[in-house]
Amino acid sequence: MRLFAALLPPEDVARELAREVTGLKGLPGADGLRWTGPPGWHFTLAFYGEVHEDLVPELTARLGRAAQRTAAFPLAVRGGGQFGQGRALWAGAEGDLATLRLLAERAEAAARKAGVAMGEHRRYKAHLTLARSREATDVRACLEALAGFTSRTWTVDELALVRSHLPRSGVRGEQPRYETVARRPLGGAG
Repeated sequence: MRLFAALLPPEDVARELAREVTGLKGLPGADGLRWTGPPGWHFTLAFYGEVHEDLVPELTARLGRAAQRTAAFPLAVRGGGQFGQGRALWAGAEGDLATLRLLAERAEAAARKAGVAMGEHRRYKAHLTLARSREATDVRACLEALAGFTSRTWTVDELALVRSHLPRSGVRGEQPRYETVARRPLGGAG
């Protein structure tokens, strides 16, 4: 199974962001992007790649312990950025970013302890991918528009273990499908 740990924004925040993205799609450079949509929006904490089914119960248990050791915290979607000269356009985060980074580190450690082969460790950068491109794309207009965007703040009270189903049809623009396979409450959360 292709898995990752993530934070999922509440539906009203996703709707708020969707309205912003609708406006971005009409800006210069936007037509060269493949846009993601609300069903795929998430803040990845740790990407695990292909995980053997036998490891999933241990991974889930360890993620539960990592979540319990992390207090619920405030977060909002704010601003944006890019990776790879416009190959990825993303929305950023605002709130208790120190706790967000700590939770990401714990999600990565949980996988290592569960026996999941993890790649090279990278410094965590909270982002929610909005669009991708195969080629360098000038996304300055989108970044300028995103600079003024801030969603409402919500309390992050759980992490999700998510399975990614990659497109198989070969249809241009088809998006991966995401399936939440487990949810674990953060410490102090209901």
